[in-house]
Amino acid sequence: MKVAFVGIGRMGLPMAGNVLRAGHDLTVFNRTASRCDPLRDDGATVSTTAAEVVRDAEVLVTMLADPAAVEDLLESEEGILADAPEGLVWLEMSTVGPTAARRFHDRAADAGVKMLDAPVSGSTAVAEAAALVSMVGGDAAALERARPVLEAMTKAHFHLGPSGAGAAMKLGVNVIIAANAVAISEALVMAEDADIDRAAAYDVIAAGAVASPFVDYKRGAFLDPDGTPPAFALDLMRKDLKLALEQGEAARTPLFGATASAEAMTVAAGLEGGDADLVKVADALRRIAAGPSKS
Repeated sequence: MKVAFVGIGRMGLPMAGNVLRAGHDLTVFNRTASRCDPLRDDGATVSTTAAEVVRDAEVLVTMLADPAAVEDLLESEEGILADAPEGLVWLEMSTVGPTAARRFHDRAADAGVKMLDAPVSGSTAVAEAAALVSMVGGDAAALERARPVLEAMTKAHFHLGPSGAGAAMKLGVNVIIAANAVAISEALVMAEDADIDRAAAYDVIAAGAVASPFVDYKRGAFLDPDGTPPAFALDLMRKDLKLALEQGEAARTPLFGATASAEAMTVAAGLEGGDADLVKVADALRRIAAGPSKS
């Protein structure tokens, strides 16, 4: 299939690479063009505008930082809908929340484009292995047309309902991820305070009732936070939790865990930097416990 991919960042690069390796005809665009160089070297075409990248595409994939980044692509005269072919299927795989997803869906429909909100769960390593899980909202027939592209990037994808359903489910998943990151951080610091070796404490967590894929693949990061490249930045999770809390407020559903996690992520971002990984919540706790004279 002819695939356009916009957003070649930490997650977008391996995802687009998997689309290319699956044999699709790939054209890519990123505002920082140099990020496309590895894909160009592997045979992808690099476009100079978002309008150009979708001109001949059958499926468009966007993987961007937040709703504002998607909005910019829609508003621009050189944006993704400026010259989109009739019948294009748009896989919007960013984490934007259901309200924005439905708004983007309606804008796309006005241009003759079928948008599916299809955010993914998984880290950069999972993206590299084409083992992401996608949550999809939107038209079932459009999903069937885009399925070969989704299959190139994911190990599973679930059609959950109309526009916005996938975006809503993604926020729910990220609420769980945030709570896990905070809980593991607290458990490790509690263990260390009791003179228990960090690795031994993690062995207990990984072998017990709370064992999970998240616990397994974050092991290296929790045990060696400074020596492991960030996979999920604190600021990105803060953005996702803000969207989740807005969704809860709109539904009049109190999200106690998400509220607590958002506070922990904000404190950690202030102490460790917003680009740091979620595991730095533990370092923030250690820094607070040490006090100003020892930090």
